[in-house]
Amino acid sequence: MARKLLWASLALAPATILIDLLAHPVKVALFVLAAASLVPLAWLIGESTEHAAEHTGPGIGGFLNASFGNAPELIIALFAIADGLPNVVRGSLAGSIVSNLLLVLGVAIVFGGDVVRLDRHSLMLQLGLVATAVVLFLIPSVPGFHGDADRHTLVVLSIPVAVVLLLLYVGITVRNLRQHRRAHRADESEAGMGWTLRTSLGVLAVATGVTAVISEILVHSLDAFAKAAGLSQFFIAAVIVAIVGNAAEHGGAVVIAHRGKMKLATEIAVSSSAQVGLFVVPAVMLLSLFFPHALPLSFRPVELGAMAGATALVAIVLWDARSKRWEGYLLVGAYALAAAGFFAAGDR
Repeated sequence: MARKLLWASLALAPATILIDLLAHPVKVALFVLAAASLVPLAWLIGESTEHAAEHTGPGIGGFLNASFGNAPELIIALFAIADGLPNVVRGSLAGSIVSNLLLVLGVAIVFGGDVVRLDRHSLMLQLGLVATAVVLFLIPSVPGFHGDADRHTLVVLSIPVAVVLLLLYVGITVRNLRQHRRAHRADESEAGMGWTLRTSLGVLAVATGVTAVISEILVHSLDAFAKAAGLSQFFIAAVIVAIVGNAAEHGGAVVIAHRGKMKLATEIAVSSSAQVGLFVVPAVMLLSLFFPHALPLSFRPVELGAMAGATALVAIVLWDARSKRWEGYLLVGAYALAAAGFFAAGDR
């Protein structure tokens, strides 16, 4: 039933584009329509990369999943940079890490219930990567606490940080691909049951292109929605846009947890936050160099505190390699507090 609803909701995207072109509605309605449209598009991108990976082998398959699985977040961020909204970009990226760690993992644990054993080694490794990213973010962030947070010197400080994070991500990804090579080969016999490679890549290209158009509509209508709702752009970016951009991972982790596969669900939630910190954030920063105003990784104290606090809390919760339903409620409650902090912080 859920898949049928997702297929049907794909009609929201062309409807949103036509409404934007022909009806010229108020920006508030456009923002809501665009946000709703991105959810099934994020799912379709994940679905097509999964089918493509069945045919391309572990190397290219891993690259497709890493690159296009985060396409909505990357595209939203780049349009926000083009629109001169650096605080929106940083807010959505920080909010993405926090929502994966607290909201997604928390809801997954609530639905998955009490589980005796999780893969502590893998989870702690991913959390260590998130912690490393947060520590490196301090290099351009601390000087940005005073003065212009988007000045050129902070851009210069951000470049080596982004390069180190990307190199770390590539190293970890290559290692993981080698470890899972045998499992991938074992599954190759079932590849014929999915889409053909041509179909997968065609759907991926179309879904990514439509996502770019919808993301542009979302970013251009964000300011009007913020004013109409009485919310700051930062709060909308850190909470609403972050959740929408991660819709595929959010829904997937919860559904998998509900099926009793808690090891996989916790891996999705925690590794997704690591992927944002080590891949999406530095990729956005380096790509921003091609825009008139590059994006320094000068996060605010509230963003750094939320990311660091979420990482520490999840490490404490998962240290015994067990998931307990009350801990899921604790994580969701912590996310509510983080969202409240984002609301109180307002725009920079």
